[in-house]
Amino acid sequence: MNGKEAEDAGASATLSPPRPLEWKFSQVFGERTAGEEVQEVDIISAIEFDKSGDHLATGDRGGRVVLFERTDVRDHAQRRDLEMLDNPISRHPEFRYKTEFQSHEPEFDYLKSLEIEEKINKIRWCQTPNGGLFLLSTNDKTIKYWRVQEKKVKRISEMNLSPTQDLGDGGLASSSVESPRTYLPNGGCSGRPYNFLSNDFTFPPGGFPSLRLPKVVTSHETSLVARCRRIYAHAHDYHINSISTNSDGETFISADDLRINLWNLEISNQSFNIVDVKPANMEDLTEVITSAEFHPTHCNTLAYSSSRGSIRIIDLRQSALCDNHSQLFQEPETPGSKSFFTEIIASISDIKFAKDGRHILSRDYMTLKLWDINMNSGPVVTFQVHEHLRPKLCDLYENDSIFDKFECCLSGDGLRVATGSYSNLFRVFGCVPGSTEATTLEASKNPMRRQVQIPTRPARSLGSLTRVVRRGAESPGLDTNGNNYDFTTKLLHLAWHPTENSIACAAANSLYMYYA
Repeated sequence: MNGKEAEDAGASATLSPPRPLEWKFSQVFGERTAGEEVQEVDIISAIEFDKSGDHLATGDRGGRVVLFERTDVRDHAQRRDLEMLDNPISRHPEFRYKTEFQSHEPEFDYLKSLEIEEKINKIRWCQTPNGGLFLLSTNDKTIKYWRVQEKKVKRISEMNLSPTQDLGDGGLASSSVESPRTYLPNGGCSGRPYNFLSNDFTFPPGGFPSLRLPKVVTSHETSLVARCRRIYAHAHDYHINSISTNSDGETFISADDLRINLWNLEISNQSFNIVDVKPANMEDLTEVITSAEFHPTHCNTLAYSSSRGSIRIIDLRQSALCDNHSQLFQEPETPGSKSFFTEIIASISDIKFAKDGRHILSRDYMTLKLWDINMNSGPVVTFQVHEHLRPKLCDLYENDSIFDKFECCLSGDGLRVATGSYSNLFRVFGCVPGSTEATTLEASKNPMRRQVQIPTRPARSLGSLTRVVRRGAESPGLDTNGNNYDFTTKLLHLAWHPTENSIACAAANSLYMYYA
């Protein structure tokens, strides 16, 4: 084989699609027992890995943020040594509970007579300039900037009286225990500490030989403290659906149905409105903003999606108010295919930039679409998520399931995408040209239990996805394996580890993690 043939062979090997991944169960947090009723406040509503993948944050409908940290990172040096010796090792991220804090409380807007629920809509990690962890969390109206840091516990020691010295009332002198006090105006206090000296106490003859003032000693014990550094409020008339941090580490955006605001992390009382789609007459409103995301590396570029299935890219360098987009991505309508549900299912619920910033992944009700920012004529590939539900759109409309907002995610290497569905199922697709990977997994300890079977007749292909085509005689209420679909159990939120093939997904109040 000459050099050119070897080069061609290497190129073909490089372009060949990777083998489908075999997913395995890793961990579960908050697993439900059979028949256990799930409390509404415990249902997970947001999931996010940080950029390193060493920390994972979840938010729930009760306004709490729970942090998990990776436990196997300490073994990385040993793993590298074993890899150099070509020893086969099984490596996948393992996490443990770190801490939790109450991020939002229920509020009431008296001017609009509107209840503001505490549910966490989005969580985004921020850059960490020092040892602490920084993140943004938001509910429908208020964004908060949190810092979580380990602090060493301080104790009081070396009191003048021995802790074991008897007092006149039979009590013991204590340097750390105090009774509750009633605080009065101007700093007064009506109570006395628990270790006060009784009237029967007498000083020894000649007094104490020396007076030892109490000292504050820092112990080796540490405790995690979450502190709210900034509150960004009163900037949105409508419910916030997205927040996204900028690559410059200084700014972030927040988006509601009609506006996108630009914030500086250090300034909480002022924001700049950069997108406003509100018409002069609300009767002329034809679409709303559904999701917004900053470009991963270009601090001047961001994208936002609409309820009509379009994605717009704007450049902050063009003008202060970016009502005019620099690029528009929208799939052209197929002639004769319009129905009552067409516009509803075309609404994009989530968009994500690929790590390289070249591609955008979007999720509407029925499909995943992968877009190339250099080609706005249409998506590069379309993945059918649950095409078998199309005959049931009328039922889904009547029970409001058609308005469910499913999220999507990409792998760190950009080779695969994932999104959720009903019956606690989620799907993983290969997006490399020629790939037929289309895996269906269940959020349980046996993820492959409800794996979609390959049909007996050849399946039609759409882009790089092999579609499962249902026969007309099959019941539309069943999935490919004949199981009943449960529209009350839906997997809306999931996240892909930034550097490894590991997925975290939320099924009600349970957090499941898988690796491949």
